[in-house]
Amino acid sequence: MSGQSLFEKIWQRHLVSAETPQAPAVLYIDLHLLHEVTSPQAFAELERRGLAVRRPDRCLATIDHSTPTLPAGSDGRLPYVSAEAEAQVETLYQNCRAHNIRLCGWGDPHRGIVHVIGPELGATRPGMTIVCGDSHTSTHGAFGALAFGIGTTEVGHVLATQCLLQRKPGTMRIDIDGDLPAGVGAKDVILHIIGAIGVDGGTGKVIEYAGSAVRNMSMEARMTLCNMSIECGARAGMVAPDEVTFDYLKGRPLAPGGDAWDQYLLEWKALHSDSDASFDEVVCINAADIQPTVTYGTHPGMTVAVRDSVPAANGNASDAKALKYMGVEGGQAMQDMPVDVVFIGSCTNGRISDLRQAASVLKNRRIKPGTRTLIVPGSEQVKRQAEAEGLDRIFIQAGAEWREPGCSMCIAMNGDLAAAGERVVSTSNRNFEGRQGRGARTMLASPLTAAACAVSGRISDPRQFLDSDDD
Repeated sequence: MSGQSLFEKIWQRHLVSAETPQAPAVLYIDLHLLHEVTSPQAFAELERRGLAVRRPDRCLATIDHSTPTLPAGSDGRLPYVSAEAEAQVETLYQNCRAHNIRLCGWGDPHRGIVHVIGPELGATRPGMTIVCGDSHTSTHGAFGALAFGIGTTEVGHVLATQCLLQRKPGTMRIDIDGDLPAGVGAKDVILHIIGAIGVDGGTGKVIEYAGSAVRNMSMEARMTLCNMSIECGARAGMVAPDEVTFDYLKGRPLAPGGDAWDQYLLEWKALHSDSDASFDEVVCINAADIQPTVTYGTHPGMTVAVRDSVPAANGNASDAKALKYMGVEGGQAMQDMPVDVVFIGSCTNGRISDLRQAASVLKNRRIKPGTRTLIVPGSEQVKRQAEAEGLDRIFIQAGAEWREPGCSMCIAMNGDLAAAGERVVSTSNRNFEGRQGRGARTMLASPLTAAACAVSGRISDPRQFLDSDDD
């Protein structure tokens, strides 16, 4: 009998009843994360049926998608984009009060994007099953957890039962070995991977990221990697926990303390794939081959190194449509394409390390006039830390807008959006048509690349800014 993968170990430990040909497995859920957009209907269904939330202590809620990133006006009112957005937020307040669920709301020092605050608080831990009504719940897999997004109906199911019906996914391991070149980060790595295996390359599978390049990543870099697993069709992404994981978690508000910490640590250290574990598919990536990367089309698999040219559609109608929407042509050089807007933030790249990278490019430089640049911290904690380090002053002096925490332009639900035809270099995770505003053209990139594009006002290689202190 072969050994077990990390995924298999967690799946088996949370199995309430096994899958049959007639029915999915029933899986116990350790942590249910909630936000204002996908929860109202689920709570309404519980009320309609007269059901209580089974485990409020295993729920954690925040407001992030519909929240304005501009401060309150002189009248004290927050500038919500619509009455509907404000109602979503107020509804979550009401539901959390009614069911005794912790809510990180306005004025809470831990408020922020749901996939940023879970790890910050230590609510996300190795070996857990974690769900949320949000596609990018895979972020939490960076801690050696099985984490994935669910639909609104499933949100209600978990609220009522603390369990979930699931068909067992397949497995994939992606080994990334070697040293990453200078100026290349986790965002470049995951864009490179999606470009290599395609937007359907991980469909129906849970990906475990492994190899020396992954082991050398910080926790925040691993979160970026796992965050975009869904963009290649995967159910979830995971990294086996190690000392980097344990050092990150120790002392966080909701992490175990005292003797309990030592007990959990023993369990966590066993959470890795056995040497003889088998996977349905294994992909090997040479870290040295990865360059600063940007998307050129309308899905995250349409990627290219910033110094390369746009690939030709070659008769592919879907690719031709994407190039037309983006206003680019096959053979056109990526570098020096004009950029109208730069967005640095999101659950993919809104953490303190991401902002430090952006600041390393923007320090003592000015953003190109006419290139609107929004920098949005992923949480109140990130905002406080950035301001304590003076990063906000670097951004403001460069000409950027320093905003309040939230999802912001990633999904553009709160009024932070681009105009039709504007080219947006974004550190978020999706570049579909209209994602950041009707007719907006999104190009995904790393914080370093996005900051370089802000300075030059064009698609640029960030490495040209790394070794120079010139103004």
